Amino acid sequence: MMFYEETLLYGRYIVCEKEDIQQLPVNVKVVPAILEKRCGRCQSKILKKWQLPNNMSYCWICAKMGRITSNNYLVTMEEPNNFKNNENPCIWEGKLTKLQQTISDQQLTALSTKTSHLTYAVTGAGKTEMLFPMLTQAIIDNMRIAVVAPRIDVVIELQKRIQAAFNIPFVTLYGGSKDEYKYTQLVIATTHQLMGFKEAFDVIVLDEADAFPYAGNEVLEHVTKQALKKTGICFYLTATLNQQLKRLVQKNEIAFSTLPKRFHGYALPNITIKFIYNWRLKLPSKIIRHVRRLKKLQIKFLLFVPEVTDVEMIVSKLRKVDINVLGTYAADEKRLEKVQLMRDEKIDGLVTTTILERGVTFKGIDVLILGGDEKIFTAPTIIQIAGRCGRSIERPTGTVTAYVREKTKQLNIAIAEINYLNVLGKKYDM
Repeated sequence: MMFYEETLLYGRYIVCEKEDIQQLPVNVKVVPAILEKRCGRCQSKILKKWQLPNNMSYCWICAKMGRITSNNYLVTMEEPNNFKNNENPCIWEGKLTKLQQTISDQQLTALSTKTSHLTYAVTGAGKTEMLFPMLTQAIIDNMRIAVVAPRIDVVIELQKRIQAAFNIPFVTLYGGSKDEYKYTQLVIATTHQLMGFKEAFDVIVLDEADAFPYAGNEVLEHVTKQALKKTGICFYLTATLNQQLKRLVQKNEIAFSTLPKRFHGYALPNITIKFIYNWRLKLPSKIIRHVRRLKKLQIKFLLFVPEVTDVEMIVSKLRKVDINVLGTYAADEKRLEKVQLMRDEKIDGLVTTTILERGVTFKGIDVLILGGDEKIFTAPTIIQIAGRCGRSIERPTGTVTAYVREKTKQLNIAIAEINYLNVLGKKYDM
């Protein structure tokens, strides 16, 4: 038997055994976990091969959130918004620029009219800070809020900024998170964690709305809608619009704001192309000279490579020339530790796959892209990578260098888009 605390069921989807149903609180809603060969939690169709030795079916798609079988039930209770009154939740002492304030006011209007909203702003525009007035008002209005992103690195960055800016209890949920779920007005999480919620939130903020694995993922799109109340709204944030977001704007299904200028007013760094050959066979001397120069100038760097197998190879070669680097990738269990070492400036640089293309901020760094002509480096990815540069007032500029064998269409598109945004940004008064 399992005891269920009532608050842990508010707006949640909890997997329950049949024999535990009698222990549930009054007014709980109970539904079969798998009904008509479809998972009630993620709505995936259950395939014949997803079967246990005892002939029970299970959902493979959402198994990482806890096994769910045809013998289970999903239980939930209606979200009551039972929170303590908080009239001064925001303790941030910063000040928005004139352009940021305009976007923030538009977000507040969307909140008051219960209209979903998209903010399209260049990397380094201050998208998180622009949210603070809207989040503050939503908290004061006793709304329940989820701030979510597809990737763990982005979630951790959001956690740091929100924790510094708000005096409010919250829980942070992602695979490997040290937080244990508790009932709070604010939840910060990966989009996968929304599988555990049912009509819980009045507001969902979806940062990096165009990013993998959320973009184009029907399961994650479904669970986001499932976690939102019927009267709830979404605030989408992105620096690289995809077709799906463009269609929502074109159909007038969401309000739209754009900001093509960084918070400090400096232009986005564009990409310098340098040609190399056989870099996997032998690391070109021009790259070695490049990173040695950065070390001498005490400029830290991110070096992006196309494949996981490239990471350790490049780390090994750079260490041989006295460059103190670490390497990381999506499945690296020590990735968060290495990212923190980079933030703390304990290493010269970090060699990484595209896992760090977005959502992470390192002050004053330069960026190198090795093999920037390979397929993994799409135009949106290149733009996001370039956006890791120049993110601080102390060093608002920086260099982005792509080492390639040929100049691809994707590189041309990225360069043209950055140029366009910089020209457009000049027309905006800070």
